[in-house]
Amino acid sequence: MTMELRHLRAFLAIAEEGTITHAAARLGIGQPSLSRTLKALENHLGVRLVDRSTHHLSLTAASTSFRVRAAAAVSAAEAALDPARAGPWPLRLGHAGSALGRHTPAVLLRWQQLHPETPLQLLRADDGLAQGRVDAVILRGPAPAPGLDSTVLFHEEPVVALSRHGEPAGRPSV
Repeated sequence: MTMELRHLRAFLAIAEEGTITHAAARLGIGQPSLSRTLKALENHLGVRLVDRSTHHLSLTAASTSFRVRAAAAVSAAEAALDPARAGPWPLRLGHAGSALGRHTPAVLLRWQQLHPETPLQLLRADDGLAQGRVDAVILRGPAPAPGLDSTVLFHEEPVVALSRHGEPAGRPSV
């Protein structure tokens, strides 16, 4: 079984409230559901966290150190998921090779001027659009898959350069 934040929150509520009844009320769930959640957590950890009977509930020695870790994990998850603390998401722009060639510095500068709140992250991943690794991609050629919107930014003229002697540069003649 996969453990979720609800398992940690359930244990913390029980530890803080001191009873399953009060913890269930605080969490807005039924007592049987809370008991099953606690049992699943204990089974996953392989230790008993709470000694319980019909008349009392007490935390075990194992629950003391687990309580600290559980509280830290819940706190970290809440901080990570807090929209106010998330900051701006970058636009992940995939590219092959030299991105936009000689236009790269101008594009980066213009992006920063027009969208200072959104960082632009260049990633060498011209095939990452379908896999979700990038949000947009700069390509040389047609769109790699049907169903993608594309716009031609500019046309390049292909150039071939040869040495004056007709041999590829850097290769000895035979």
